[in-house]
Amino acid sequence: MTDHREDAPEAYLDLLDQYERVTALGGVQGTLSWDQQVMMPEGGNPARSKQLSVASGLSHDLLTDDVVGDSLDALADADLTDDQRAVVREVERQYVRAERVPRDLVEEISQTSSEALQAWEEARENDDFETFAPYLETLVDLKREYAAHIDDERDPYAVLFDEYEPYIDLETAERVLERLREELVPLIDAVQASEADLAAPFADGTYDPDAQEAFSRDVLDALGYDWDRGRLDTSTHPFTVGNQFDSRITTRFGEDEPLDSMMSTVHEFGHARYNLGLPREEYGTPLGEARDLTVHESQSRLWENHVGRSEAFWGRFAGDLRERFSSLDATPRDLYEAANRVYPDNLIRVEADELTYHMHIVLRFEIERDLISGDLDVSEVPAAWNEKMEEYLGVRPDTDSEGCLQDIHWSHGNFGYFPTYSLGSVLAAQLYAHAEDDIDDLDATVADGDFAPLADWLGERVHRHGCRYTTPELIEEATGEPYTADHFLDYATSKFGRLYDL
Repeated sequence: MTDHREDAPEAYLDLLDQYERVTALGGVQGTLSWDQQVMMPEGGNPARSKQLSVASGLSHDLLTDDVVGDSLDALADADLTDDQRAVVREVERQYVRAERVPRDLVEEISQTSSEALQAWEEARENDDFETFAPYLETLVDLKREYAAHIDDERDPYAVLFDEYEPYIDLETAERVLERLREELVPLIDAVQASEADLAAPFADGTYDPDAQEAFSRDVLDALGYDWDRGRLDTSTHPFTVGNQFDSRITTRFGEDEPLDSMMSTVHEFGHARYNLGLPREEYGTPLGEARDLTVHESQSRLWENHVGRSEAFWGRFAGDLRERFSSLDATPRDLYEAANRVYPDNLIRVEADELTYHMHIVLRFEIERDLISGDLDVSEVPAAWNEKMEEYLGVRPDTDSEGCLQDIHWSHGNFGYFPTYSLGSVLAAQLYAHAEDDIDDLDATVADGDFAPLADWLGERVHRHGCRYTTPELIEEATGEPYTADHFLDYATSKFGRLYDL
């Protein structure tokens, strides 16, 4: 592959130089945010909020600087290579959005989000929505204003959704979510009516968090996590942050269900593996950045569900788990069944099974869309959440900590993020189906603990491209077909049909 910098117009090199500064400062913000959620002293938030606010303002200044606008103007009719056109496309997309938004608003959103994070953590711990409500109300107002600056003639929620998935439109996302709701609800009902009795080996025990962490590290070792470029820590809500040189993951541990922490760890590994697989020589350019959140979530959901919840995986790791928990008497089949039990009455999204998970996403999508449109007041969120939870999953939270306070995303002002979890799950199934076609006996390689063939396949088909392609283009490049929910629904129907004798 030729270097896109060779024989490039001077305006193109100027654009790259400026964008590298934007990328570097974004990395600083990411590390500050990681520290805030993982290691920062509890009293450090007032200073950190200001630091993040100033960094956001500086990043906005760099991206909207005249050198970017002038370079883009000069390149509008230039004779560029395909890679150069991709770089210009991605920088221009970000520039057009950013230059419409005042710097003061960017800084205010950043500072409010940082303060809201601490308020959310306190509210979640104390089951006190009123502590978080004023921050949420402010963030909703600020994000409406933000969307209006970008395009006041469009649905503000659609504008915000573009932030996370710019190349799959909101209408497509809505169609996918609607299809999942229509086809998964009958499957969930059939599972509930089934007389199949899946194993529950963890039902009556408690499990030492230190041993859970040791097992999670065993799994990460086997999956090939690069500890020289990553680390595992704990946080209130699991997340991943980083780039191809430094991609860190977090998880959390409870005493009742060790599979939850392991699945969370594998999920975040998928995000980190994507980051670490991006081309190192392209750090600081769009060709060295991950394609947006539908693709990013496809990587985490693929490793979590298609690998971590597979029978082959537990054939490899059952012995390791029993070594960490000597009292556990469970076969690989027991663990496979336990990892795939459907719990319609589960309240927590990050602990949800593959089927009901999407009802959690639909619920959040509908609430945040109504918040942004003004059809729902912040004060009405707890009641709306509980009613939708009862409607979609047949269970009602006893506390807001188990309900509307369980996710971190709204404290960051990330309205429009949630649909990408389902979009990514759908893409994960599409990618995995094609990987199975291309890799000889993929199940056998997983059962042998050889994850390199799958990692290499994903690296070749997805990771190495960065943002070279738009999302639909990347999907076609990777799979040879357009984005489709067919593979996911076929996979879910087949897998759970076998497990529950449907």
